[in-house]
Amino acid sequence: MKSKLIEYKEVFTNKNFIISLFSSIIFLMVAIIINFYAGTYAAGVASNPVTDIILSNIDYYNVHYLFINGSILFTIFVVFVYLQKPERIPFTVKTTALFVLIRSLFIILTHIGPFAEQQIIYQGFFSNLSFGADLFFSGHTGMPFLFALVFWKDKIIRYIFILFSLSFAVIVLMAHIHYSIDVFSAFFITYTIFHLSEKIFVKDRKMFYELGVEKPILDIKVKVN
Repeated sequence: MKSKLIEYKEVFTNKNFIISLFSSIIFLMVAIIINFYAGTYAAGVASNPVTDIILSNIDYYNVHYLFINGSILFTIFVVFVYLQKPERIPFTVKTTALFVLIRSLFIILTHIGPFAEQQIIYQGFFSNLSFGADLFFSGHTGMPFLFALVFWKDKIIRYIFILFSLSFAVIVLMAHIHYSIDVFSAFFITYTIFHLSEKIFVKDRKMFYELGVEKPILDIKVKVN
């Protein structure tokens, strides 16, 4: 506990970290605002749905509880990772913001409507986050994969995020929330976004590795007798 407080003090008294942290938050807020207007526009001009090689051949499954609870669990895990290594927040947040921004540009390009059997599974607060026509590419598939790439050197963290990504990919297809192209393209586009982020936010990536104590967030060792 004492060592963790020392690490926090070192990080939050670092001027470069503070500047980078605030700039990352501002960038994310701007990206979210742009995403809102892009989603609203896409929903307003959405056309008719099209056939899909997967969705047209599988039944609709009511897996809204997995979708919503999985999203909550993913958010909690991200917060846990942030708390363990706060020096990694700026690069991760800026990369997330870049992801949201680029996805916003994609969803306004083509105006395909939701699949005919799509069910709106958001309720209450979540209904404010669902546009219905913001389909390409799948954010629920891409975002966990993005975090897997960001934390690639932490094997356990990487595998957990990949599991989240694959699980969401299956869930959104089962619930007919996304077309198959939205899901499968997410991995390739996200991979490109990650490498763009490394090129753009060089100092933040360097801080990600060098500031604070460098060791895995989850260091699980198995003893072999």
